[in-house]
Amino acid sequence: MERKSASYMRGFLPYALAAFMVGIAGGFSTVLGPAFVQDLDIGYQNTTWTALAQAVSTATCAPILGKLGDVIGRRRTLLLGISVYTMGSVLTSLAGSLTAMLAARFIVGIGTAAIAPMVLAYIVTEFPADKVAKGFSLYMLISSAAVIVGPSLGGLMVQSYGWRGMIWLCTAVCAVVFTACLFLTNLRHDVRNPVVDFDGGGAVLVILFFGLFLCIPSVGQNFGWTSAMFVVVLISAIAALAALVFAEKRAAVPILPGSFLLRRRFFIPVLAMFLTQGLMQANMTNVIVFVNETRPENSVISGYAVSIMYLGMSLGAVLLGPLADRFDPRWVLSFSLPLTGLGCAVMLWFSAESSLFLLALSLGLLGLGLGGNGTIFMKVVLADLPPGQAGSGTGTYGLFRDISAPFGVAVFVPMFTNLITALMEDGVSREAAAVYAVRRLSVVELVCVAVSVLVVRMLPKTQKK
Repeated sequence: MERKSASYMRGFLPYALAAFMVGIAGGFSTVLGPAFVQDLDIGYQNTTWTALAQAVSTATCAPILGKLGDVIGRRRTLLLGISVYTMGSVLTSLAGSLTAMLAARFIVGIGTAAIAPMVLAYIVTEFPADKVAKGFSLYMLISSAAVIVGPSLGGLMVQSYGWRGMIWLCTAVCAVVFTACLFLTNLRHDVRNPVVDFDGGGAVLVILFFGLFLCIPSVGQNFGWTSAMFVVVLISAIAALAALVFAEKRAAVPILPGSFLLRRRFFIPVLAMFLTQGLMQANMTNVIVFVNETRPENSVISGYAVSIMYLGMSLGAVLLGPLADRFDPRWVLSFSLPLTGLGCAVMLWFSAESSLFLLALSLGLLGLGLGGNGTIFMKVVLADLPPGQAGSGTGTYGLFRDISAPFGVAVFVPMFTNLITALMEDGVSREAAAVYAVRRLSVVELVCVAVSVLVVRMLPKTQKK
């Protein structure tokens, strides 16, 4: 049965505005971490923690808040998410310590975790069945296009007004979007379902385990793989996983349904996401650090390069994503995934004098592939979700999608920054250390992309209807 409404595009407007808000504020925030640690005069490795704080809550709260959308309605959950996101932005602008910043970014992540599943759920349930991939492409286009100007303007604002002024502008955007959505959203016709056997224990364990899981690589690289801190985190994560599996098997309506997770159409795209999509935020952060290390007097150049990456993502979503409605997604992914590898390969030619063109070429190609990949992954995993499970299904997918990027950050950013630190301690100049580290990172990422191409070939063949 075709799921559509004559006014599905008009009803999508508040969801599109919310996606735009997250995209534009996220674009500004790409330069927040490096600017914040420089302002407080603390080590660059703390950049990882500022990004990880938001990533943990964005990912771990997505299935919980997605299920909440099925219970209280998509529109109410959307407005709640925008409100929480705005509050987190206010607290970010007031942060005067690393602890306060981590708490503020965690709250911002909770807001994102409520917004993203509702946007995807609307597309799954309200867009015509033969336009779902185009709907996902539209979502990716709005999200990435909003970020195009963010890093560049964010870098300029940090230089002119400081990072606090930049975040206050994000807060103003959030307030405007909330007001617009409040008038555009018709709560009287919001679909709600009764609360039946809500898996509260599973919700707590999801946050606990996946939060610890994201911390494992960062703790290992920053404190040592044999340190007491790493051992505690690892043992705690294993215990939380065991408790989560036990709780979900006993739950009448689990937060993470096994029948959904074990489908090849779910776990194969998720594995490919972990191997590739994490490169987006990792390379974005690493290029900013690379420029700061090699030319601190012109740090705004990294903002221009990151903006071009998001331009590539927009083009990838528009040009490659809709192809999944017409052709077997395996073949489309076999073309779009190598584009990310090509972007990583360009990093082998980075030097202390690299031009803006070379930085932009690397991130632009990377973004082109990632924009197409992300849209196609959503099509493969979510296209056949029943309407009554749209919120929980998109939230569950959002959990793993949002973990893939911070997991890449947690692995690749410390790998890059710690190698720079180690080389400098051995007497290597700052510029030479940054160049060596970025080239070594490129080789590791190329291996990940090659494995991901092999993985997606195991997807089940899509039959044309």
